[in-house]
Amino acid sequence: MNSSFADDSTTLEVPGAAPMEGDQNTPVERSLHAGLSKFNPLNWWSRRTGTDSDGVDPAEDSDPLWDSDETIAMLGSMQVHIIIFLSLALIHLQKPFDDEAVVMIAAPPEYEETLESIEEFVVSDMPQTEVGADALAELDMAEASAEVYAEVADIPNPVDLQPTDLGQIMVNKIFTQPAAPQKRLVTQKGSTGVGVAGAQGAVDQITAEITLAAEERPTLVVWLFDQSGSLTRQRTDIRDRFDRIYDELGLLHASPNDKKTKPEDERILTSIIGFGERVELYTEKPTADLKEIKKIVDNIPVDNSGVERVFTAIESAAKEYKPLRRNVGPNGPKRNVLFVVVTDEKGDDYGRLETSIDSCRKLGIPVYVVGVPAPFGREHTLVKYVDPDPQYDQSPQWAQVDQGPETFLPERIQLSFTGNFEEEPVIDSGFGPYGLTRLCYETGGIYFTVHPSRNTSREVRRREIEAFSSDMRFFFDPTAMIRYRPDYLSQEDYVSSVKRSPLRMALVQAATIQNATGIQRPRLRFVKTNEAQLAGDLTKAQQDAAPLEPTLIRLAATLQQGLSSREEEKSPRWLAGFDLAYGRVLAQKVRTETYNAVLAQAKQGMPFKEKKNNTWVLEPSDEISVGSKWQREADTAREFLTRVVDEHPGTPWALLAQRELDVPIGWTWKETFTDTTPRTPRQGGNNNNNTPRDDERRMLNRAPKRPVPKL
Repeated sequence: MNSSFADDSTTLEVPGAAPMEGDQNTPVERSLHAGLSKFNPLNWWSRRTGTDSDGVDPAEDSDPLWDSDETIAMLGSMQVHIIIFLSLALIHLQKPFDDEAVVMIAAPPEYEETLESIEEFVVSDMPQTEVGADALAELDMAEASAEVYAEVADIPNPVDLQPTDLGQIMVNKIFTQPAAPQKRLVTQKGSTGVGVAGAQGAVDQITAEITLAAEERPTLVVWLFDQSGSLTRQRTDIRDRFDRIYDELGLLHASPNDKKTKPEDERILTSIIGFGERVELYTEKPTADLKEIKKIVDNIPVDNSGVERVFTAIESAAKEYKPLRRNVGPNGPKRNVLFVVVTDEKGDDYGRLETSIDSCRKLGIPVYVVGVPAPFGREHTLVKYVDPDPQYDQSPQWAQVDQGPETFLPERIQLSFTGNFEEEPVIDSGFGPYGLTRLCYETGGIYFTVHPSRNTSREVRRREIEAFSSDMRFFFDPTAMIRYRPDYLSQEDYVSSVKRSPLRMALVQAATIQNATGIQRPRLRFVKTNEAQLAGDLTKAQQDAAPLEPTLIRLAATLQQGLSSREEEKSPRWLAGFDLAYGRVLAQKVRTETYNAVLAQAKQGMPFKEKKNNTWVLEPSDEISVGSKWQREADTAREFLTRVVDEHPGTPWALLAQRELDVPIGWTWKETFTDTTPRTPRQGGNNNNNTPRDDERRMLNRAPKRPVPKL
């Protein structure tokens, strides 16, 4: 039977309510609203107990509110309110979700990526799923302190270390008790762009890192040496530094007089790996014998293949020493493991970058790289090669090597002041090549940019470049460059960050446009013998400059698409890059188009003020006399370039912006006189009769010269 509250016009049914005994057939002549408004909890309780609040016996009270239907309504109301109060309490007790507090305790599941391509530039097709450190969030940091927790997992690795004649790694036989990483691995983000003048300075800092690791627990240091010929001298420098390294670490070794000390009980052990076209192990067992270590380094052969498989070497070494970091004892892993890579290139097996990062992070192995500075916005640079064998010619030779760029995709437009970008002086980017620097950053290591000719106060002349060093003319203070750290992201994350910003998209698209050069050595002097001849010379000069205009117009149009989001960009690196690119493109565009315009103007006829003059000379000028449109573009170019100089001092962008400002944008004509009288050729004398014989004598005394090997 259903109970109801009803008035004269409506009836509210309460399905399933059980009627009170004795009231089954008694209707309540009140509405629901009126009944609830007169409800008094004290009266309700007294009637349940048999006494009204005013002392009147319930049986004598004529108030019809206290029938069974009233009780049902009261109970329902209390239930609703209790549910509401409990819900509100639970809401206040719940801790707010914090994106920054999320901790990854397991590797993300594998999935198939569907990465869109960005129009106008190409990225690698290789999937890269590892999430890197996004420089968009904290631009003023060269180090990040966010902790990352990883769970160790097996990673399939088809690449193994190739054993040499010295033997194979026998990890399980060296260590009687298996070791493994701590239950909770903590990896802090590493440092980038630590500039030093020599490998010795980098090794000294690495020694401090080894000391800290060895104070925590016994440590294995794995040295991975690039076997290319350009690293011959640097390997020797580091070998000579081993005496100091192990002398400073000597306090951490077992006592040398303790003959009972077993190799596996040594506080610090060392392994040596070489890499080139192949990856080879040069220590039969990890050792603490300094003489053996130095002998091995001395005997590392030179690999002339020109191939450096650095990421393969790192990934393979991580696989080999995984047992030392996998099995956790009561105090964590038995040994820490550190990788120290010595190389002067970016590596030819870039496809293994993400897997090498993943392997080292999961095993808690920091990677330190004694490397080279990446050239600003370039992939190649020249290295001064001197034959390491003194029996051969010691004159310098210049060989191209791959040392950059410092970013995943190009972010610099290859404009040139001379017309040939490759002839422009190479500039230090302030950071190492992208792949190796990202590896150090993600594993908590350090990338050291080593250049013995480093000088941040002036331009370094080519003759000052030391042997086996890159031809780099300008260097920058690492402190000033901290704010301009590249985005060390995986391929997917980098592309996503670019696509979210019209400014970044415009800059990367413009940077991929080829043949973006200015006027290549324009003709500036025109001698007039007659009107037809002068007109022909002017037309020829126009034809040389005309092909450059479409590319510059396209660059300007591409960059203009990023102007709308310029105020939203917070990264000083992207702002500096965009402003420099837009300012230089406009300056080069105006310079090229006005050159063509003044030549056209001259073809219409220009009389000389002085009758004796017969030559027109075109000189650079800040004056734009051929059109207001070009004047406005020239003013905009100066505005953007000046902003770069003022807002980004002491950086590569400011250097290039100032050099662009030093070159006037417009042109002006000057008249002068040229003597066109034919000259009588000079007669040769007899003073040089002995020259061929002297050259022959010098050639006989010269040491033989060998070609530069692949570096």
